[in-house]
Amino acid sequence: MNRNLALEFVRVTEMAAIASARLMGRGDEKEADRAAVDAMRVMLDSIQCNATVVIGEGERDEAPMLYIGEKVGSGEGVELEIAVDPLEGTTICAKGGLNAISVMAIGEKGGLMHAPDTYMQKIAVGPEAKGLIDITATPTENLKRLADAKKCRIQDLTAVVLDRPRHEELIAELRESGCRITLIGDGDVSAAIATAQPDSGIDILFGTGGAPEGVIAAAALRCLGGDFQGIFRPRNQEEIERAKAMGVEDINKVMKINDLASGNVMFCATGVTDGTLLDGVKFKSWGATTHSIVMRSESGTMRNITAQHHFDKKPRY
Repeated sequence: MNRNLALEFVRVTEMAAIASARLMGRGDEKEADRAAVDAMRVMLDSIQCNATVVIGEGERDEAPMLYIGEKVGSGEGVELEIAVDPLEGTTICAKGGLNAISVMAIGEKGGLMHAPDTYMQKIAVGPEAKGLIDITATPTENLKRLADAKKCRIQDLTAVVLDRPRHEELIAELRESGCRITLIGDGDVSAAIATAQPDSGIDILFGTGGAPEGVIAAAALRCLGGDFQGIFRPRNQEEIERAKAMGVEDINKVMKINDLASGNVMFCATGVTDGTLLDGVKFKSWGATTHSIVMRSESGTMRNITAQHHFDKKPRY
């Protein structure tokens, strides 16, 4: 993939972030998400590529745009697959909380798994523990492996977990192990990335969240040299059948990072609200500032981009 494409795609997440940030704290999750989707869809057609949405807002009959299978981009140039979450953390944005982002992963044709909209059990770590994690082992065993890799005690590690009733037993075991815990209300893509950020204070992610977000997180960790594993956890037979229809042959298979995001991948994210990963959108008299990250697996490069957007010279989203 042309490396310049990464800098083109970040314009897409920037505009989606600006659009949804206008609705921060207004209590309307659907409107904040709609604003992000609309802005992202408009900007995608300005990119010279022939891309297909493999993870988006749902099936065509569920979403008017950014639906799975939709063709985006100019229609010319390299064939790509994209996984998008125009607003990861809709509730966060609606309540004016921390860590809402606009995010997308870009892969070569066949590179991103077409994940069904179901749950996925996940584990994610940074580069120090690459190849050492095992999602079929206990959380305590994985903490021991991570502590050995980092040459520290389990008590020095911090795990991040979505604060959900389904995680009561997981949280109890982590507490019993002596591990420190950060509980989050939403946004496990940001949390997974944090495991590979040396200054984040997060060492490992555990728990069950959305499968599509798992693919996006895996793409980001491919770029950062981290590791990720997942197992689909469908809630009912309908979700199992949907997974099979999307090409999932073994619903119980341990999906490793390269199963979810293979080949050359790129990742872009822009902060909507302030967070540990990215600063949020700041509106000014002349426009807005955004903070984004852009990453490429091929080079391992991660760029932090602070941009000024002058609304008198560009569309006002």
